[in-house]
Amino acid sequence: MTGLSQKELVRYNRHIILPEIGLEGQEKLKKAKVLVIGAGGLGCPVLLYLSAAGVGTLGILDFDEVSESNLHRQILYTSADVGQSKAAVAAQKLKAQNPFTNFVVHNVRLSTENALSIFEQYDIVVDGSDNFPTRYLVNDACVITNKVLVFGSIFKFDGQVSVFNYQGGPTYRCLFPDPPSADEVPNCAQVGVLGVLPGLIGTMQANETIKIITGAGQVLSGKLFYFDAMNMSSQTLSFERSNAADVKELIDYEDFCGAKVEPTFELKSMSVDELKDLLETETIQLIDVREEFEYGICHLENAKLIPLGEIGNHVSRIERDVKTVVYCHHGMRSASAIAQLQIDYGFSNLYNLEGGIDEWAMEIDQSMDRY
Repeated sequence: MTGLSQKELVRYNRHIILPEIGLEGQEKLKKAKVLVIGAGGLGCPVLLYLSAAGVGTLGILDFDEVSESNLHRQILYTSADVGQSKAAVAAQKLKAQNPFTNFVVHNVRLSTENALSIFEQYDIVVDGSDNFPTRYLVNDACVITNKVLVFGSIFKFDGQVSVFNYQGGPTYRCLFPDPPSADEVPNCAQVGVLGVLPGLIGTMQANETIKIITGAGQVLSGKLFYFDAMNMSSQTLSFERSNAADVKELIDYEDFCGAKVEPTFELKSMSVDELKDLLETETIQLIDVREEFEYGICHLENAKLIPLGEIGNHVSRIERDVKTVVYCHHGMRSASAIAQLQIDYGFSNLYNLEGGIDEWAMEIDQSMDRY
């Protein structure tokens, strides 16, 4: 007696007739519970193919909203979805694709406070995050809760895939015991990414997940698969479990990865609403520390463009006797700019725009192109 309905038997027929998967494998897929971290470039193809394959329960964890700049690679979304919750939109569209899959929306930021309780609900975690603090948090939470982790990462034209914590195998920390410095590896928003690359890497992550569930094939445990889309070349690196795998508790991952601005100065912040009010009553100096092409997409009126990497060469352009608001895309680069200006040049009139111009576009001017 099968646990699949007649419609499911028809839907998954091409899987079932594969000897390596068969009816038993398809039933394992239906019983499986998989959590996908991030419904972005990697998460979209992972979710699409795991849903189509018949995974019974898919958790979608993402606190972000769809923006215009997502659409060249995040294939679950359209222009009509801009400004909406990624996790909620993804669940809605995937449910239309496969009504036999149960979708659980976690519209939250993953943290040390919620990671363990969320991970406990699933069998496998697929990491589609794009920053090192989250990757280390996901790894450690998987080790503590004894969950298999399917890892993927992308950078410009390159991608990596591996499986961690599988049957006592190596973990992410065995491969990368120490994170790079905060300014050593820029993210996709700073350097760009080939639109098809997350599709290629994400489908590989989905493939590893299906193999883990069904028992088919050889899992990428203890192996890191590296792919170069420019040359269509690949290589596989082998590595072993080390003492770095022995994680007992969660830590402050922003601090561990050096992602926090050093607390040697006071970072004063200003909300979008506060800035709006001040612009109507006071003379405010606005400094945009993004790149020139970003400034060309959208910027605040009368803002001075001084890219973060050129701050030191243009200090004389920044007035010291007027309230000054520094902004970037999300608020990280502007915080770094303020740290440099205050520590190295003694500025005391600087405020960081909370959420950056992306927050301004969402709360103040819905007609501004999000990117």
